[in-house]
Amino acid sequence: MSTLGGFDSGRNTHRPGAPTLIPVPSLLRSLLTDHLDPGYAAAAAADRRPRARARDWTWQVVAAVLIATVFALAWSQARATAPGVRETQQVLAGSVRSAEAATDQAAARRDALITEVNAARRSRLEGDAIGRQLLAELDTAGYAAAATPVIGPGVTVTVTDPGASPDLTDVSKQRIEGSRQVILDRDLQLVVNSLWSSGAEAISVGGVRIGPNVTIRQAGGGILVDNQPVSSPYVVLAVGPPHAMQDAFDRSPGLQRLRLLETSYGVGVNVAGGEGLALPAASVRDINFAKQIGPN
Repeated sequence: MSTLGGFDSGRNTHRPGAPTLIPVPSLLRSLLTDHLDPGYAAAAAADRRPRARARDWTWQVVAAVLIATVFALAWSQARATAPGVRETQQVLAGSVRSAEAATDQAAARRDALITEVNAARRSRLEGDAIGRQLLAELDTAGYAAAATPVIGPGVTVTVTDPGASPDLTDVSKQRIEGSRQVILDRDLQLVVNSLWSSGAEAISVGGVRIGPNVTIRQAGGGILVDNQPVSSPYVVLAVGPPHAMQDAFDRSPGLQRLRLLETSYGVGVNVAGGEGLALPAASVRDINFAKQIGPN
């Protein structure tokens, strides 16, 4: 006969006369601990899953509507401001053209005045020996400062960017990200320095004379020589002994760099001697000297 609470009438071997527990949970304990039938719990969980999915879909729809609204507002605003932007661009382009025309006029006026001053100076100084000596010294100084035009034999170096080429479809082959430009300012600087070392007496890059305080700089996707933009093909003229200068330039670091760019990127490189190369005068600037103010 079993006892209430899961005990039977068996005897414990360790304690004679003690009842032995049955290893099965009693019905009373199950009723006290499990308040809900498992079938009801599964039904409730199944009922909650569609509701959760519905809430997720609702939030996704709301987010999509908000994103579409933002894009619609941005598009309408861009469309509304487009006429004003185009008008501003036209005004700026007109201002740039006007400034360029004024600059060209000022440069032409400056050149004319320089010619008049030189003519007047020579007419006044050529009358005696002292004046002629002064003129010779002025000519030497002007030649050293690249302030006088030069015509003579020399070497022409033409460097051409490959431009739109199948070899440049790979971005890794572009030296400037997002651009097909390969030739940089440091390449032209090395070419100019190599020509000086090869015996050049006067040099111009893209029609701009290289002289004191003249720089070759990169400006975004363009190159500025003495703050004047130059573009491909870059023509470098060097006046000097053509044969000796070309032989020395063939072994120079400048031409080695150009040949490397020619092999790696398809840059066009042409070096040729010539007669009657005409180089313009460089812009002459005032030289300022610093001096100490106050006690040492």
